[in-house]
Amino acid sequence: MLGRRNFLEMWEDEAFDYEFSAGRLFMRKVFVCNSPDAVQFAFSLKNASFERKSAQMRYALQPLIGDGLFISDGDTWRKRRRIVAPIVHVSRLSEFAPVMVETAVEARDRWARLQPPSVDVLAEMAHLTAEIICRTIFGRQLGREHAHEIVDGFSDYQRVINQFDLVSLLGLPDWLPRWYGPAVRRSVTRIHAVLDGIIESYRSRERADEVSVIGRLLDARDVDTGEPLNPEAVRNEAAVLFMAGHETTANTLAWTWYLVSQAPEVEARLHAELDSVLGGRLPTVTDLPHLSYTRAVLEETLRLYPPVPILPREALQDETYQGTRIPKGSLVLVVPWLLHRHRKLWDKPDHFIPDRFMPGNPGAPSKFAYVPFSIGPRICAGMSFGQQEAILCLATLAQSFRLRLEAGREIKPVCRLTLRPEGGLQMRIEPREARELHEPRAAAAQDGLRTGCPLGHG
Repeated sequence: MLGRRNFLEMWEDEAFDYEFSAGRLFMRKVFVCNSPDAVQFAFSLKNASFERKSAQMRYALQPLIGDGLFISDGDTWRKRRRIVAPIVHVSRLSEFAPVMVETAVEARDRWARLQPPSVDVLAEMAHLTAEIICRTIFGRQLGREHAHEIVDGFSDYQRVINQFDLVSLLGLPDWLPRWYGPAVRRSVTRIHAVLDGIIESYRSRERADEVSVIGRLLDARDVDTGEPLNPEAVRNEAAVLFMAGHETTANTLAWTWYLVSQAPEVEARLHAELDSVLGGRLPTVTDLPHLSYTRAVLEETLRLYPPVPILPREALQDETYQGTRIPKGSLVLVVPWLLHRHRKLWDKPDHFIPDRFMPGNPGAPSKFAYVPFSIGPRICAGMSFGQQEAILCLATLAQSFRLRLEAGREIKPVCRLTLRPEGGLQMRIEPREARELHEPRAAAAQDGLRTGCPLGHG
């Protein structure tokens, strides 16, 4: 199956025009919601019928995050959401922003010393966001001590876990146990041991005034019973926040560096805004409202390369959409990869045009046409956290450097669980004050860089 290698290869060219389609995968009926109305129906109006994540996603992540917010549903999800959402809410950003900028400065200073100045930007952004998420979840000291170990553990887990749940695709009962191989169990044991050790260490030491997510989780109380979260629940939610906060932001930043490097006019406007607003100093949370073009660049990147390009749900009961019956147990998919490049929804859908997301743009599409963090009640709780983290990191690094794609590199997006550039993203770091020594590139067209659909679509 093509999807085993790359989920994006399942879609034919015509899929970028579909609005609602039905098919079958083995014994399971599959429905693709690919219009604002269909997305609103599934993820907002009828969310109660489609709130459960697909069996493939649940059983791929359950060994690692248990009943964590990302894959739970029903009462468990509702109670956890009420606990976790306020901890990573945008109102908390001022507490975590200094850690984000501090970590980005360390990356900036390390880049300035690199010889030769060439890096895998995907790996660099993964390292940067992992350091940030570790320090914000576990506190500065514990985060520094354990970041590499946790990152390696999560990467190993993603490599060995099975991406397909054949039990559900064959129509077999959901209660049948899934088998996980020794490699999966070793990865889970490794990650859980680190997380349990960090949590116990945090409990036993003097916290002073240090801000961390773990501290907030340990202090949190069930809104109904007043009881604290049990240790396993604390660990599960810490694992969810690390997984979601590290991987998706890293991929977004990597794709941003790639797109900006190919669009001279976008790069020039980005640098002009950073110079005007910041004047060479480090960004703070109070600068965020003034970095509108920087935000637009990131939002347009999320449109073209959504970090989670397929959002699968399972129908918990029969429903009907525009006369089509959706039976209980069906797979219902919202596919940002298709929706964000839909030819009927976006002008020049394959072009990189950050102005789409500038304030006051009259051509802004429906909010149900742009769902990089999902939408409806199950919209990502850490959306604002991740967006502000990406802006602060890009602003810190882009003030000092421009990045250039290494010659001869062909960039292809590949997706299993998240969307990455296949084989990494090797780029050359150039200080902004240095004049470019290579041949000048052709100026970008006024209507934006055309990215195309790198799998041959569009």
